[in-house]
Amino acid sequence: MPKFSIIIPVYNVEKYIKRCLDSVFDQSYKDFEVIVVNDGTKDNSMDIVKDYDVKIITQKNQGLSVARNTGVKKAKGEYIIFLDSDDY
Repeated sequence: MPKFSIIIPVYNVEKYIKRCLDSVFDQSYKDFEVIVVNDGTKDNSMDIVKDYDVKIITQKNQGLSVARNTGVKKAKGEYIIFLDSDDY
């Protein structure tokens, strides 16, 4: 079981998601899982996400809060971290 589950909702963020995911995977701490919730994105965000070792959950667009809650339901970590897709 990972120590942390990092939940990242994705909706039309192709300009930002690579920098976000790079910052997560470039850290030295490795005991985590990343859950990307595709909230019905209409751009190429998921093409970028597929290059990373993440768990992808796809749903129709329901908004940020629902996407986060969807990620929480699938999280296996002892702790949960919410990260916006434009954060790094």
